Amino acid sequence: MIRLLAFTIFSGYFIYVSRKMLSRIHSHGFYRFFAWEFMLVLFLLNSPQWTRNPFSPYQLVSWLFLFISIFFVVNGVYLLKVVGKPNQSRSDAELLAFEKTSHLVTVGVYKYIRHPLISSLLFLAWGLFLKHPTSLGLFLVLAASFFLVLTAKKEESECLQYFGKAYQTYMLGTKKFIPFLF
Repeated sequence: MIRLLAFTIFSGYFIYVSRKMLSRIHSHGFYRFFAWEFMLVLFLLNSPQWTRNPFSPYQLVSWLFLFISIFFVVNGVYLLKVVGKPNQSRSDAELLAFEKTSHLVTVGVYKYIRHPLISSLLFLAWGLFLKHPTSLGLFLVLAASFFLVLTAKKEESECLQYFGKAYQTYMLGTKKFIPFLF
């Protein structure tokens, strides 16, 4: 009952945050919403396992992924706000306030990957999955990953449209999600 209540509350919040994006199938936020929902179910499914067998290999890798996730999101949002200089007059109504950057960010974690916030969600999803790997959990994490890859694809087309050639050049020198690898 508590998990159902938590699902309802968090889903309501995700709907509220994504309300402008859900009517625009071509916005990255549309796909991110579904990733958030799959990750929420995965979190609620695996939350009882967080403290069981804390030193098992799965748990240790899970904690590593969760810490990487925190680093990427904190560093990424900070750089978007400070270097990206969000401009509220930007016409992309479906973007969140900190996403309405007026400058292309290519420093910090953005020097190595184009999508640290999406990467953060990928590490979070896989960290949640590794808390208690099951076949249902595998389905949920793969579904979340699929929607996050679609999110990145849409975000790249939005950035190409806004930043043009500068973003195209930036894409050539960076990876999508994992520095030096992918």
